[in-house]
Formats: sequence, C-alpha cells, structure tokens
Amino acid sequence: MDLNKIKEVAQNYQADMTKFLRDIVKFPGESAGEKDHAERIAEEMRKLDFNKVEIDPMGNVLGFMGTGKTLIAFDAHIDTVGIGNKKNWDFDPYEGFESETEIGGRGVSDQLGGIVSAVYGARIMKDLGLLNDEYTVLVTGTVQEEDCDGLCWQYIIHEDKIRPEFVVSTEPTDGGIYRGQRGRMEIRIDAKGVSCHGSAPERGDNAIYKMADILQDVRALNENDAADDKEVKGLVKMLDEKYNPQYKEANFLGRGTVTTSEIFFTSPSRCAVADSCSVSLDRRMTAGETWESCLEEIRNLPSVKKYGDDIKVSMYEYARPSYKGLTYPIECYFPTWVIPQDHKVTKAMEETYKSLYGEKRIGSEETIDSRVDRPLTDKWTFSTNGVTIMGRNNIPCIGFGPGAEAQAHAPNEITWKQDLVTCASVYAALPTFYFDK
Repeated sequence: MDLNKIKEVAQNYQADMTKFLRDIVKFPGESAGEKDHAERIAEEMRKLDFNKVEIDPMGNVLGFMGTGKTLIAFDAHIDTVGIGNKKNWDFDPYEGFESETEIGGRGVSDQLGGIVSAVYGARIMKDLGLLNDEYTVLVTGTVQEEDCDGLCWQYIIHEDKIRPEFVVSTEPTDGGIYRGQRGRMEIRIDAKGVSCHGSAPERGDNAIYKMADILQDVRALNENDAADDKEVKGLVKMLDEKYNPQYKEANFLGRGTVTTSEIFFTSPSRCAVADSCSVSLDRRMTAGETWESCLEEIRNLPSVKKYGDDIKVSMYEYARPSYKGLTYPIECYFPTWVIPQDHKVTKAMEETYKSLYGEKRIGSEETIDSRVDRPLTDKWTFSTNGVTIMGRNNIPCIGFGPGAEAQAHAPNEITWKQDLVTCASVYAALPTFYFDK
C-alpha cells in the first residue's frame, strides 16, 4: 500500500469533494426532511461506481463498495439542525461560501463533510486497488440523528439486518481520533396537585411547590460533592472507585451532569392553584451509569420520596415519522460508550493515522494552533450514533471526521478543505491496516 499515493489521490479529489459538499448544503435537511440530501448523496455514489446503492425504508442511504466477506461501515448523519436566527449569519447558510481553505454552510462540520470524505475514501480504495475479498465498505448516510441519535442505526441493525464488524463515525473530531462519549437520556418528572381558588390556596395542593422542592434536589445532584455528610450525593461520585467500578473510563469521558431543560404546568386559571407540574431533565451519563440507575437516582431523591405516589419519574419516547413516513419508536436513552484504548479497532485507526500524518493532529493554517497540543486520541463532548452502534448493540465504533465539534449548531458554520482530504486518506487506508494486524 503506497501511502503517499493515497494522499496524492485524495488531494486530487479536493475540488470534487468541495463541489459535492456545497451541492448537499444547498438543500435544507433538518431531521425528517433529509430527502434532497439523500438523493444527492445516492447520485454521487452511483457516479463514483459504488457496487450497490439503495435508500432503505427509513430513508438512510446505503452505499456498498467492494464484494469482500467482512463488512466495514463509515457512518455520517445527513440531517442538520435549523439555522436559528438568520441575522446571526454573515452569509446565506444554504448558499454557503468557499474560500481557498474553507467551506461555509449549515451542516458542513456537523456533519455533511463526513459523508463527503467517506464516499471519496471508498472511491480511493477502488482507484488504488485496495479492495479485496477480505472486506466490503459500507458508507451510510443516516437520518434523524439530530432528533434522536442512533435511531437510524437501530433500524439498520435490526430491520435492514446489517451488522458491520466495526463502524467509523465521521462526526467532526477536530483532527483527532475519538474513542467514546458520555451518554444521555431525557427524563420527565410529573407532579400531581389539586386546584382551588387562588384566594384560599390552603384548600388545594400546589403541584408547582412540590416540583420546586424536587428541583432543589436535582440541582444538588449536579452541584454537590460526594462527601459522607451529603444527603444528596453529587454525580461527581461516579469518578470515584468507591462508587463506580468503571471509574477509570468515567474519568476519561468526564462526569455525568443533569439539568432542568423544560417546565410545564396546568391550572384552571391565573387565579387558581396549579394542579400539575412537569419538568424535563437533560441527563448526561458517564461510564458505569445506565437508564435504570439514572431513573432510580431521581426516584430516590428525598423530595421525590416525600411526595410518594404524587410523583412519577419516566423516560421520554421518540416516535416521529421519517421523511419516508416510517415511524420507528424508541426510548430517549442514548447509552454511554467507549472503545478500549487497546482494542484492535483503536490500534488500527491510530496506526493508520500515524503512518499517514505522524504523531500529532494536523489541520489547515487556521486550525493547527488549536489542535496540535491536544491528545491525538480523545473523546467527544456531544452525542453521536455510537450510542446505538456500540452503546446498544456492542459493535465496535471509533471516531475520525472532518470539521470541528465547536462548529456544530453554531451560526456561520465552516469546515476546512484540508480536513476533507485528510479524512478521505485515512478512510481509504484503514481497512488494509485493520486486516494486516
């Protein structure tokens, strides 16, 4: 395998990748509205002579390159968030822009650049004769990730009956290799009350007051330490061997957090006592935490136990139809996952990168100063489809993708042409390093 030739071919494809990315960006593609993105990606795959290209009943684009016996997947979600307040943008988020080194537009980092590099990485394998009977490459353009991370892969695994040996997530990694992330879940707390006229509140039972007590305990979970004298021990306890057998990976990923994200109530009028109050909690989980443990943690808060059956703690469910009209319900639970540092997939990715580009993160002139001193192998702050690929289904997952995590969901989103080239090169070489190990 000629590594310099891989880099040369990838560099020669830079203009094609740039055009492809800008073509996708022209179409809005929020969750459940990705049809135009999917069709443009399928068109490019066919142009580049993928062996098989299909769009499944959910709307995921599946492109197969090669005919080998072992399946390796490169995943990119193809939905984006909205643009927010357009006044915060210095350029049209769908027309985008292109400079000598940058590409701007909604989704270029999060994460349409990933599908571009993956598609061309597969083509480079074909160009250079790297495909063989050992493996087939699957490039997936997946839907509804922004709404419900991993839902797409739950469908691919259980309904399309596709189970790769491992998956590369092409979410943005700022030039690094990412081997995990904290999980998350969406929790709901409902408090029941009894309404009455506001002039005599003692006749009723105010659900908002109950929730006010509970929120103080929720806040304590996030802010307290884990000292023995704390009735509500803080989530930081999971970084301690005393409370968590997986404390080493928890320290790598970072501690869990919880915050109140929404609040709702019902009341007959502004002159009445509230008869219900509900809140949504955004719970980020580290290694060693599960949906069961997180729900029980809330149920065991002193204030929740104080109000007994008047309080219900539950998990949200996602059941929104895809752009093809398919509804595939799933709990709003997105498990923590981390692939071991010494795993074969981790080692293959590190060896591939280092053989091509050395021991440090690289980038364009605009990004190199913020990257070069960061660890090459690290983790994401946000959540990815890895929550289902590895978190729910135990398929090894590793991350390497163009763009920067900090660009995600921000106005004036940009990515860098150098990243598209770098990632395409790494993707093209990775299977050979993996099977040679």
